[in-house]
Amino acid sequence: MRAVKRVLIPLAQGCEELEAVTIIDLLRRAKIEVVTAGLDGKTVTASRGVRLIPDIDLDTALGQDFDMIVLPGGLPGAEHLDNDPRIKTLLKKMANDEKYTAAICAAPKVLANAGVLSGKKATSYPGFLENLDLPDTELKTDAVVIDGNVITSRGPGTAMDFALALIESLDGKDKRDEVEKALVRN
Repeated sequence: MRAVKRVLIPLAQGCEELEAVTIIDLLRRAKIEVVTAGLDGKTVTASRGVRLIPDIDLDTALGQDFDMIVLPGGLPGAEHLDNDPRIKTLLKKMANDEKYTAAICAAPKVLANAGVLSGKKATSYPGFLENLDLPDTELKTDAVVIDGNVITSRGPGTAMDFALALIESLDGKDKRDEVEKALVRN
Protein backbone atom coordinates (compact mmCIF):
# COMPACT_ATOMS: atom_id res chain seq x y z
CA MET A 1 0.00 0.00 0.00
CA ARG A 2 1.22 3.49 -0.77
CA ALA A 3 2.57 5.57 2.12
CA VAL A 4 0.75 8.80 1.30
CA LYS A 5 -2.99 8.67 1.94
CA ARG A 6 -5.27 9.94 -0.86
CA VAL A 7 -8.58 11.69 -0.26
CA LEU A 8 -11.23 12.59 -2.83
CA ILE A 9 -13.37 15.66 -2.18
CA PRO A 10 -16.16 16.09 -4.75
CA LEU A 11 -17.08 19.76 -5.18
CA ALA A 12 -20.64 20.44 -6.29
CA GLN A 13 -22.11 23.76 -7.33
CA GLY A 14 -23.42 25.44 -4.17
CA CYS A 15 -21.22 23.55 -1.72
CA GLU A 16 -20.39 25.11 1.65
CA GLU A 17 -17.04 26.81 1.04
CA LEU A 18 -16.03 27.08 4.69
CA GLU A 19 -16.33 23.31 5.02
CA ALA A 20 -14.68 22.47 1.70
CA VAL A 21 -11.71 24.81 2.12
CA THR A 22 -11.15 23.92 5.79
CA ILE A 23 -11.10 20.20 5.00
CA ILE A 24 -8.81 20.63 1.97
CA ASP A 25 -6.45 22.95 3.86
CA LEU A 26 -6.07 20.86 7.01
CA LEU A 27 -5.64 17.56 5.15
CA ARG A 28 -2.94 19.13 2.99
CA ARG A 29 -1.21 20.52 6.10
CA ALA A 30 -1.07 16.89 7.26
CA LYS A 31 0.66 15.95 3.96
CA ILE A 32 -2.35 13.94 2.85
CA GLU A 33 -2.89 14.02 -0.91
CA VAL A 34 -6.20 15.75 -1.59
CA VAL A 35 -7.87 15.58 -4.98
CA THR A 36 -10.86 17.83 -5.57
CA ALA A 37 -13.22 16.77 -8.34
CA GLY A 38 -15.95 18.83 -9.94
CA LEU A 39 -19.21 17.17 -10.90
CA ASP A 40 -19.79 19.22 -14.04
CA GLY A 41 -16.35 20.18 -15.41
CA LYS A 42 -16.82 23.84 -14.47
CA THR A 43 -15.47 26.21 -11.85
CA VAL A 44 -17.59 25.65 -8.72
CA THR A 45 -19.47 28.61 -7.31
CA ALA A 46 -19.97 27.79 -3.64
CA SER A 47 -23.00 28.74 -1.53
CA ARG A 48 -21.64 32.18 -0.58
CA GLY A 49 -20.24 33.01 -4.02
CA VAL A 50 -16.64 31.86 -3.49
CA ARG A 51 -15.30 30.28 -6.68
CA LEU A 52 -13.38 27.01 -6.36
CA ILE A 53 -11.42 25.38 -9.17
CA PRO A 54 -11.48 21.56 -8.88
CA ASP A 55 -8.25 19.67 -9.59
CA ILE A 56 -10.01 17.25 -11.97
CA ASP A 57 -13.49 16.23 -13.07
CA LEU A 58 -15.37 13.45 -11.28
CA ASP A 59 -15.22 11.06 -14.24
CA THR A 60 -11.41 11.21 -14.14
CA ALA A 61 -11.43 10.68 -10.37
CA LEU A 62 -13.58 7.56 -10.70
CA GLY A 63 -10.65 5.76 -12.33
CA GLN A 64 -8.33 6.47 -9.40
CA ASP A 65 -7.82 4.86 -5.99
CA PHE A 66 -8.58 6.75 -2.76
CA ASP A 67 -8.42 5.93 0.95
CA MET A 68 -11.28 8.28 1.79
CA ILE A 69 -14.07 10.30 0.19
CA VAL A 70 -15.26 13.44 1.98
CA LEU A 71 -18.48 15.23 1.05
CA PRO A 72 -18.75 18.92 1.97
CA GLY A 73 -22.27 20.07 2.76
CA GLY A 74 -24.09 23.26 1.94
CA LEU A 75 -27.10 23.84 -0.24
CA PRO A 76 -27.72 23.21 -3.00
CA GLY A 77 -24.32 21.42 -3.09
CA ALA A 78 -25.41 18.45 -0.99
CA GLU A 79 -28.51 18.06 -3.18
CA HIS A 80 -26.32 17.95 -6.30
CA LEU A 81 -24.15 15.25 -4.67
CA ASP A 82 -27.28 13.33 -3.65
CA ASN A 83 -28.68 13.49 -7.20
CA ASP A 84 -25.47 12.26 -8.85
CA PRO A 85 -25.55 8.47 -9.35
CA ARG A 86 -21.74 8.43 -9.73
CA ILE A 87 -21.37 9.68 -6.15
CA LYS A 88 -23.71 7.03 -4.75
CA THR A 89 -21.94 4.27 -6.70
CA LEU A 90 -18.57 5.48 -5.43
CA LEU A 91 -19.80 5.72 -1.82
CA LYS A 92 -21.10 2.15 -1.96
CA LYS A 93 -17.83 0.91 -3.47
CA MET A 94 -15.72 2.73 -0.87
CA ALA A 95 -17.87 1.33 1.96
CA ASN A 96 -17.75 -2.20 0.52
CA ASP A 97 -13.95 -1.92 0.23
CA GLU A 98 -13.84 -0.82 3.91
CA LYS A 99 -12.47 2.60 3.01
CA TYR A 100 -13.50 5.81 4.73
CA THR A 101 -16.67 7.66 3.78
CA ALA A 102 -17.16 11.04 5.43
CA ALA A 103 -19.65 13.89 5.18
CA ILE A 104 -20.48 17.12 6.97
CA CYS A 105 -23.53 19.39 7.35
CA ALA A 106 -26.25 18.45 4.84
CA ALA A 107 -24.07 15.85 3.08
CA PRO A 108 -24.58 12.95 5.55
CA LYS A 109 -27.98 12.70 3.83
CA VAL A 110 -26.05 11.53 0.74
CA LEU A 111 -24.38 8.79 2.81
CA ALA A 112 -27.80 7.77 4.14
CA ASN A 113 -29.36 7.63 0.68
CA ALA A 114 -26.44 5.53 -0.55
CA GLY A 115 -27.05 3.05 2.31
CA VAL A 116 -23.73 3.82 4.01
CA LEU A 117 -25.31 4.84 7.35
CA SER A 118 -27.22 1.57 7.79
CA GLY A 119 -26.36 0.19 11.25
CA LYS A 120 -24.18 3.22 12.07
CA LYS A 121 -24.15 6.20 14.41
CA ALA A 122 -24.14 9.52 12.58
CA THR A 123 -24.77 13.25 12.82
CA SER A 124 -25.62 16.06 10.42
CA TYR A 125 -26.82 19.62 10.27
CA PRO A 126 -30.03 19.70 12.34
CA GLY A 127 -32.98 18.31 10.41
CA PHE A 128 -31.17 16.60 7.54
CA LEU A 129 -31.01 13.06 8.91
CA GLU A 130 -33.91 13.38 11.33
CA ASN A 131 -36.30 13.90 8.43
CA LEU A 132 -35.29 10.64 6.74
CA ASP A 133 -36.60 7.17 7.55
CA LEU A 134 -33.44 5.68 9.11
CA PRO A 135 -34.62 3.10 11.65
CA ASP A 136 -31.22 1.40 11.86
CA THR A 137 -29.12 4.59 12.14
CA GLU A 138 -28.47 6.05 15.60
CA LEU A 139 -28.65 9.82 15.27
CA LYS A 140 -26.32 11.85 17.49
CA THR A 141 -25.79 15.56 18.14
CA ASP A 142 -22.02 15.42 18.73
CA ALA A 143 -19.80 17.74 16.65
CA VAL A 144 -18.14 14.73 15.02
CA VAL A 145 -19.31 11.11 15.04
CA ILE A 146 -16.99 8.28 14.04
CA ASP A 147 -18.46 4.80 13.60
CA GLY A 148 -15.99 2.45 11.99
CA ASN A 149 -15.05 3.89 8.61
CA VAL A 150 -17.95 6.37 8.56
CA ILE A 151 -17.27 9.90 9.83
CA THR A 152 -19.95 12.59 10.00
CA SER A 153 -20.12 16.13 11.36
CA ARG A 154 -22.67 18.90 12.06
CA GLY A 155 -21.81 21.95 9.98
CA PRO A 156 -19.55 24.93 9.25
CA GLY A 157 -18.78 25.50 12.94
CA THR A 158 -17.49 21.94 13.32
CA ALA A 159 -15.44 21.86 10.10
CA MET A 160 -12.07 22.19 11.84
CA ASP A 161 -12.89 19.44 14.36
CA PHE A 162 -14.12 17.29 11.49
CA ALA A 163 -10.97 17.83 9.42
CA LEU A 164 -8.77 17.01 12.43
CA ALA A 165 -10.76 13.81 13.02
CA LEU A 166 -10.22 12.87 9.37
CA ILE A 167 -6.47 13.38 9.81
CA GLU A 168 -6.42 11.25 12.96
CA SER A 169 -8.40 8.49 11.24
CA LEU A 170 -6.01 8.41 8.28
CA ASP A 171 -2.63 9.12 9.91
CA GLY A 172 -3.01 8.83 13.69
CA LYS A 173 -3.23 11.07 16.72
CA ASP A 174 0.39 12.29 16.51
CA LYS A 175 -0.24 13.77 13.04
CA ARG A 176 -3.51 15.31 14.21
CA ASP A 177 -1.78 16.85 17.23
CA GLU A 178 1.03 18.21 15.03
CA VAL A 179 -1.43 19.92 12.68
CA GLU A 180 -3.64 21.18 15.50
CA LYS A 181 -0.72 22.63 17.47
CA ALA A 182 0.39 24.71 14.45
CA LEU A 183 -3.17 26.11 14.21
CA VAL A 184 -2.81 27.62 17.73
CA ARG A 185 -6.12 26.21 18.94
CA ASN A 186 -6.80 26.25 22.67
